[in-house]
Amino acid sequence: MADDHQKMDMDIDNKGEVEQKAKPVMVILVGAPGSGKSTFSEHVMGSSSRPWTRICQDTINNGKAGTKPQCLKSASIALKEGKSLFIDRCNMDKEQRSDFVKLGCGAQVDVHAVVLDLPAQLCISRSVKRTGHEGNLQGGKAAAVVNRMLQKKELPKLHEGFARIVFCHNENDVQAAIKAYSALGPLDTLPNGCFGQKNPDAKIQLGIMKFLKKAEVPSNVGSSSDTAQDSACPQASKEIDPFCKRTNKGSSLLGTAGKEVKESEDLAKGSVGADVFVEDIPTLAFPSISTADFQFNNEKASDIIVEKVKEFADKLENARLVLVDLSHGSKILSLVRAKAAKRNIDSKKFFTFVGDITQLYSQGGLHCNVIANAANWRLKPGGGGVNAAIFSAAGPALETATKERARSLLPGHAVIVPLPSDSPLYTRERVSHVIHVLGPNMNPQRPNPLDNDYTKGCSILREAYTSLFSGFLSIVRSHSKLPWKSCENLVSAPSDLKDPSRGGPKNHLTNSDQKIKRDDDCVSERSKKCKGSHNEIGADISAPSSTRGKVSGDKSKLEGATSKSWGSWAQALYQIAMHPEKHKDELLEVLDDVVVLNDLYPKAQRHLLVLARFEGLDRLADVRQENVQLLMTMHAVGLKWAEKFLHEDSSMVFRLGYHSVPSLRQLHLHVISQDFNSNHLKNKKHWNSFNTAFFRDSVDVIEEIKNHGKATIKDEDSQLSMELRCHRCRSAHPNIPRLKSHISICQAPFPHALLKNGRLVLAPKYNRSNA
Repeated sequence: MADDHQKMDMDIDNKGEVEQKAKPVMVILVGAPGSGKSTFSEHVMGSSSRPWTRICQDTINNGKAGTKPQCLKSASIALKEGKSLFIDRCNMDKEQRSDFVKLGCGAQVDVHAVVLDLPAQLCISRSVKRTGHEGNLQGGKAAAVVNRMLQKKELPKLHEGFARIVFCHNENDVQAAIKAYSALGPLDTLPNGCFGQKNPDAKIQLGIMKFLKKAEVPSNVGSSSDTAQDSACPQASKEIDPFCKRTNKGSSLLGTAGKEVKESEDLAKGSVGADVFVEDIPTLAFPSISTADFQFNNEKASDIIVEKVKEFADKLENARLVLVDLSHGSKILSLVRAKAAKRNIDSKKFFTFVGDITQLYSQGGLHCNVIANAANWRLKPGGGGVNAAIFSAAGPALETATKERARSLLPGHAVIVPLPSDSPLYTRERVSHVIHVLGPNMNPQRPNPLDNDYTKGCSILREAYTSLFSGFLSIVRSHSKLPWKSCENLVSAPSDLKDPSRGGPKNHLTNSDQKIKRDDDCVSERSKKCKGSHNEIGADISAPSSTRGKVSGDKSKLEGATSKSWGSWAQALYQIAMHPEKHKDELLEVLDDVVVLNDLYPKAQRHLLVLARFEGLDRLADVRQENVQLLMTMHAVGLKWAEKFLHEDSSMVFRLGYHSVPSLRQLHLHVISQDFNSNHLKNKKHWNSFNTAFFRDSVDVIEEIKNHGKATIKDEDSQLSMELRCHRCRSAHPNIPRLKSHISICQAPFPHALLKNGRLVLAPKYNRSNA
């Protein structure tokens, strides 16, 4: 087994992990006559410490040619004896292979295919020249047989039931495969996956057509849409694979031809595992959330995974999702594969893979730009499983970058963390982002279990995958106008983290500076200072990598409000949020994610601001689904302060919310009492900014962003220019003095809409009829 620190926190078949006996391997050799199948098996059997048996149809009948049923019977007996097998037949189409694959799967063995896809000229030359062949296929008749078989060949696919497929296109490839299988000890396995495949849609090798002066298009060439979906076969103590380093480069396996014959210049040129191992496709690798340590039911979890993958499949464009598991006998992988097949999910957009999620590129040749982490709520290393493995592989840089984004995570939510360029995961595995995601806990031995409430658990798990996949899409879209490989330019070194105010003003504004600009008419100043620009992506690229709470250049953001240039006067809250240590006298509370202070020019008896301490969240238009956790934290802190004030005066009523277009930079939540008794409330725009749809209730914003990924921004001019109306009885008034006089005595109940969904905060024992 792999070292403990490399084990995945996923569902594990405990029986398969405890037993330490040899697990047989069935290698189905695929190739035309003369491709070297018998020679391959003989070389391996002559040098391997693993017990192998060769099942050859040419000799199965007491040294003479036999039948397929005889081969199947002999194979079954050998497997029961614990021997590994070479199935030495041509096996050129799916039908010829299927019975052997079923036999292997039924016997719980790893089923591999070694495809000896050598040049046609070489196969024909060997067949014609050989003498004393076991099946008597030699001389002139051999050429026609090879030609016929090659025209009808159907290359194997992982979904047929293979755990591993290796394609050999020349003699160097063959020798590498012989070396790999010869070194395979009794307790060893090779990494699963598809290695060395050229374009599966390539036409028949033209070399044979030149050789025989005839050409026919093969009828059974596998479709590219029928791409590999990995099987959940085990990966044991040693991983031996000389192909991995070659697959890392995405190039064909050792392009040099064999000595006997040069590969035809007409052969398809393609990357290794063309459907799977392509480097320039944005790819998210993710583990199954909550099915291991949190003990979420595998059947229910697999339903939700497939449901969410299906939902996001059409949105992926050229991106793809990969479900990864390292486990022996992974139940979740097999369930998901079967259900994904029934839902006809495009296997180019989604497939499964067996491997270490922190070594997919270096050990498996699969390049994943983004990986998901099954995190804990504290977003800290430790706890074993995937979380411990990813933090360990990424080094201290990930923990530092994570703290810049968030300090905690609620179940059902995710947070995106760009990896600094000095992280080993970035340099070795070429991972640009980690997305931390937290699912529901059904384990009573872990904190905050759901007491087997699967109605709530399924809802949370759906939210978790929605947050995860939405976050990945936002990363993809932010880089959609750039070459994907240039994403490394967006991930700066940790030195950038030390200066979160880079690009901001150098001089902090004093209270008197604020007064000059705000007390008169903050909203009219906002209109003068606001400047639209749709070039959001360009602006975000120049931003520091420590940008927190926002995915740079989110395409959905471009569809909404325009970007904004902030005047120097509007930077005061930003400076406080970024450098709270310099403003201790002004702050009521300082937390990891937020700070709390009194509004300098309150519009009511009690008026607080809860500021987000995240770079890049200037206003409500910047908030996206990955920021929901932060919004909930801000709401909880604001609610705590409102309840504190209600304890002092139970007659007060509070409302928590955001301005659609704020006057000051830095996302801030208003906690404001509904008396509006303040000398600073002077004009129509002051009033309407808190008493029209321009003021977005915190509970509504959280719900909108959870469900739609962004908040609705109400038009500034139309809302702020509305006539003055009492916020309780909705009576109209000509000016602010008359309105203030009225609201001081108005005892009408608040509108019904405000009394719903917790939009108003009242003392528990306060009579609602008075509200």
